[in-house]
Amino acid sequence: MATIQVPGASVARSTHARHGRRVTWRTCIYGLTGVLGLVLMGGSGQPTLGTPQQPQGGYQNQVAQASPLTVPAAPAGAASPMDEPLRLVGLARQSFQGVRDYSCVLVKRERLRGQLGPDNVISMKVRNQPFSVYLRWQSPKDLAGQEACYVAGRNNGMMRVHSTGLIGAVGFVSIDPRDARAQANSRHAITEAGIGNLIERFVKHWEEERQLNLTQVRVGDYEYNKRRCSRVETIHPDNRGNQFVSYRTVLYFDQENHLPIRIEVYGWPRAGGPADGELLESYSYVNLRLNPGLGDDSFNY
Repeated sequence: MATIQVPGASVARSTHARHGRRVTWRTCIYGLTGVLGLVLMGGSGQPTLGTPQQPQGGYQNQVAQASPLTVPAAPAGAASPMDEPLRLVGLARQSFQGVRDYSCVLVKRERLRGQLGPDNVISMKVRNQPFSVYLRWQSPKDLAGQEACYVAGRNNGMMRVHSTGLIGAVGFVSIDPRDARAQANSRHAITEAGIGNLIERFVKHWEEERQLNLTQVRVGDYEYNKRRCSRVETIHPDNRGNQFVSYRTVLYFDQENHLPIRIEVYGWPRAGGPADGELLESYSYVNLRLNPGLGDDSFNY
């Protein structure tokens, strides 16, 4: 099938949608950018170290409550407050070396242009070699059925996205993951997605924070989504030197497989806002299945 080239995308030729309504290429490209919300970044916070903020939204509240099993406390005898976080993320890195691929439900929530959006519940498949990601939205309702796929080294570095309804009539569309239109609707690109990227990001951040010796840490045992976890909360007193990405970060490591299964990132406290910062983003990996044997057919779009 012939393709029509437009700035930042290629679209399979189709000039009419169902019901005989004409679809313009500009409408298709800008409409599709709404499906591009993805992944995770690291951050930190301040000394209001208490019980974690409960996950918000219907899906998370049903399956992913976090509750303390022991009172959080700094590890005894640590040379640096960052020693225990670095030990846990080191275990995660070692464990992830045995993971070829995985599937899960990704539950993400992001603050964009000052507004905290709804939970996005997304079926997710990831393969590590070559790095491959497939996403299919379950909710919110206006995004249900939308898809995004990226395979490193394929499609000229483009991601493939497919919307629903009238816009979806054109099928899958190729878009640069770094396209400004896509990033206007997401805090991160699909190339950053997944547990492996999250682990490596925190290895880097926490090694830097150990050198700075400014981070406050609290570690405790929690249960999250019926999984026993080590909960690591990191907090920064201020950001006058611009060394830190965010004010406060909470990361949950599954104690059975050692992998991070939830992250919460909070912004710097401001007048009239929460004392422990506003939620900037949260991402959860629910119903994680390791090494299910995902083949090319899971990422051929």
